[in-house]
Amino acid sequence: MEDKLRWYQEAKLGLFIHWGPYSQAGVEASWPIMVPEISTLSGGSVIAQDKYEALAATFHPVEFDAHQWVKAAKNAGMRYLVITAKHHDGYCMFDAPGTEYKITNSPFRRDVVAELSAACATAGMRFGIYYSPPDMHHPGYRDTSKPAKKNWYGEPERAAWAEYLDYMERHLRHLLTAYGDVDLLWFDGLFEHDKYQPARFHRIIRDLRPNILINDRLGPMGDFVTPEQGIPDAVPVRRTGKKKEISAKAFSWTIKVLNLPGVRQFVSKKLGALSENLRPLTVFPTEPFPREDRFQPWETCMTMNRTWAYSEDPLWKPSELLLRLMAKVVARGGNFLLNVGPDRLGRFPPQAMERLEEIRRWMSTNGEAIYGTSYGPPAGDNAVSTRKSGTAYLIALGKSDTGKLTIPAELGTVGRASALGTGDVTEIDRSGDDLRLTLPNDFEAKVPLVIKLEV
Repeated sequence: MEDKLRWYQEAKLGLFIHWGPYSQAGVEASWPIMVPEISTLSGGSVIAQDKYEALAATFHPVEFDAHQWVKAAKNAGMRYLVITAKHHDGYCMFDAPGTEYKITNSPFRRDVVAELSAACATAGMRFGIYYSPPDMHHPGYRDTSKPAKKNWYGEPERAAWAEYLDYMERHLRHLLTAYGDVDLLWFDGLFEHDKYQPARFHRIIRDLRPNILINDRLGPMGDFVTPEQGIPDAVPVRRTGKKKEISAKAFSWTIKVLNLPGVRQFVSKKLGALSENLRPLTVFPTEPFPREDRFQPWETCMTMNRTWAYSEDPLWKPSELLLRLMAKVVARGGNFLLNVGPDRLGRFPPQAMERLEEIRRWMSTNGEAIYGTSYGPPAGDNAVSTRKSGTAYLIALGKSDTGKLTIPAELGTVGRASALGTGDVTEIDRSGDDLRLTLPNDFEAKVPLVIKLEV
């Protein structure tokens, strides 16, 4: 387990993939039938539940190529891939036992999870599986005679709930034994995790895969925490008290309030894709530069536009913004799990491919400041820092009014400083109380600039 966690913390970059029949309609995964108001807030489209469910009968992504997906991720510098095996709608992208609501029962008839697992193994890419405990389709999870928006949070008080948990167990046993090496299990339990008997499932998972990494969305015993769509304001540290959680019903009420006229426009702007200082949907305790024994492994998952699934949303984060956000994540000790929503035929959108190419180009020069590093001390408003043995990196995120960056004292005694890519030696001002280095005159702040420090 320690070796796997060490690999994970050194990997830094992963590719998240949200894909299913919903890609045909260009709507978000599951939420349009659960809490339709969320689609309005995030710029997505709305669809009736019967039309959403009917998409399963026509799903035929004939251009899906697992090896091309993995190649695109690996070329961009991603070290692992996570695929949505089952989202909240209950549709399974694998040959799931106990249901006909799955891709192997579609016109396509192929097992996407199996093909991606094999492609990752061939390419040397680590493989992760996303699995949603909520399930709008299974009658044990909720009374399916009612619209999903009436009882999407599940009904554990019904006798059929035990049957649903057994169904979920069969899925997890199959996913962890029939699909080769699975390195990560990414739950999305949403709210009130206790109803899923987390201790039971963690025990089963550890028995089947002792070294697998599990996130924090099925009880408090996960290996890493998962802020979403934003970045904590400092380095996450281990929680000492019980995490406060909003209930599912309170969440639904909040979303309805946020959709009131006048409020919706304000919230939609806050949820926009172009913010430089995106804050996560979940709050975690943080410290500016904690001791290593207090550090909490973490990963932020983020979309390139405003939706997880394929959509026609025109608002995409520019590549240079994604690079700055990635640098901030890594400088605070986290991993960056960047999402792509393939289209109805199984193709990555051209906008996503363009951004993956820009990330590849930047990482080919600056990857040493990202991979295998640990979090660094704060470095002012326009820079962040990372560290590894004998070396530190200052990553300039924007122009400085003075043309200089402060070198944090916590990095230690600094010798030589040089810019990655050019090798140009950077002048260090040692005359004052703080060490500062001079940025190159031609630094335009379009993409982050990395200064390597010998410490």
